[in-house]
Amino acid sequence: MKYILTGMAFAIHFGGMAQLNQPDYTILQNWAAHPLKKDMADSVPKSLKKDYTLVESVDIFFIHPTTYTQSNKEYGQNAPIDNPILNNKTNAGTILFQASIFNAAGRVFAPYYRQAHISSYFPVSQTDTIEAKEAFELAYNDIKKAFENFLQVWNEGRPIIIASHSQGTTHAKRLMKEFFDGKPLQQKLVVAYLVGMPVEPNWFNNISTCNKPDQTSCYCSWRTYRKDYKPDYVEREKYVATVTNPLSWDIDKPTVSRSENRGSILRNFNKTVEWVVGAEVSRGVLWTERPRFFGSILYTTKNYHIADFNFYYLSVRENASLRVASFLRK
Repeated sequence: MKYILTGMAFAIHFGGMAQLNQPDYTILQNWAAHPLKKDMADSVPKSLKKDYTLVESVDIFFIHPTTYTQSNKEYGQNAPIDNPILNNKTNAGTILFQASIFNAAGRVFAPYYRQAHISSYFPVSQTDTIEAKEAFELAYNDIKKAFENFLQVWNEGRPIIIASHSQGTTHAKRLMKEFFDGKPLQQKLVVAYLVGMPVEPNWFNNISTCNKPDQTSCYCSWRTYRKDYKPDYVEREKYVATVTNPLSWDIDKPTVSRSENRGSILRNFNKTVEWVVGAEVSRGVLWTERPRFFGSILYTTKNYHIADFNFYYLSVRENASLRVASFLRK
């Protein structure tokens, strides 16, 4: 994406926007998930409850993906953070099905933010490009403010996991570069799960990819598609994005069959389903066979973006706990 508005003119223009209705993250209602409130991130699938133990020695900062997708852009280029309909969509979707993965590894924090509309990823004119730039800047400014509040008020020096999906990863990449990469806070990084968006191999100067299941202070990333399919935008990338296999977590085991996937979460949150998909690292993306579950014959898409976390729910959950244990031992 090429942005037109740059330099001082943009800084002055955006500076005013950023202060307009700036969310106050000392107020709990501006958090989709927070240890001091009961929320969807506290949910545990029934089949996993017997093994659930609350861990409070580690914090997870989760950045949710785009849920502002209305075609008419009802609220403009950025969504409000206090709209109950939109927040219910966020809570019942990504907070329940994605953020909850990490409640066995630590305390989950997930801010609402003035997310950019989904169309910001697909500008078709110079005006669209300028508006997209502004929208992402405004959204990131909220994420940054929420993270600063998290550090100053709530974290108290605990180890940190960063987790994100889609637009959340767009912002998480930037957040990690600003706060962790080569900074003192990097020493507190357990792991980052930067999922659903490409991470360039040279994006970070000091944070490496995770090559083994229990490695810490590193990051994991993947984008999931049907085997033998890569969309045009992937083919046009001038780099090979980082890809982690979310079943093996091992650079030396790039292909894992579905028989080793013990738990996906589909539409029924309380039911883990075995053997839905496998995972194969293939030059910048993660491939899998067609998913296998009741009704999957109707599931014809080749882009599994929406299920990047759900397909590997139990594996990610267990891996986060494994890396926490490894980090705390060190």
